[in-house]
Amino acid sequence: MSKLFAVLMITAALAVPAVAQEKKITKKDLPAAVQKAVDEQTKGAEIVGYTKEVEKGKTEYEVETKVNGHTRDLLFDPAGKLIVAEEETPIDKIPAAAKATIEKKAGDGKITIVETLTKGTTVTYEAVITPKKGKKFEVQVDANGKEVKE
Repeated sequence: MSKLFAVLMITAALAVPAVAQEKKITKKDLPAAVQKAVDEQTKGAEIVGYTKEVEKGKTEYEVETKVNGHTRDLLFDPAGKLIVAEEETPIDKIPAAAKATIEKKAGDGKITIVETLTKGTTVTYEAVITPKKGKKFEVQVDANGKEVKE
C-alpha cells in the first residue's frame, strides 16, 4: 500500500505545474512595456502588489490596486496590453437586470463581493456568493442579466 501511496503522491506533484502558477513579484520584475502600462493605468491608485502568473504556458501580470477605498485589479499580457480590469462595485451601482440575476442566484445566501469586469469593450459583472449551505461560488452576468461562461 505504501508504494501505491508514493506513486499517487508523485503523480499529484507532477500534475501541479499544469495548474496556474502565481508568484508575487515587484514592479522592477515586470517587463518594461508592462511597467509603462501600469504607470498609465494606476494614476491616483494605491499599489497593493504585483503577481506573475503562468497558465498553460501563457504569462500574465496582475497589479492589485486600491482606488477610492475599493479594489481594482489589472491583468496585462507581457507586451503591456490590458487584458482585463476587475473593479469592486457596490451591487446597487450595476445594471438592474444584472443585479436581479445575481440576487436570484444568491437566493438566501450572501453576496460577498461584486466586481465589474472590463475586457476591451465588453463589460460583465461577477459576484461571489456564499450560500447558507454548501461552497462559495461565483456567477458572472452581462448588463442584461444573462449568465456568462468564461
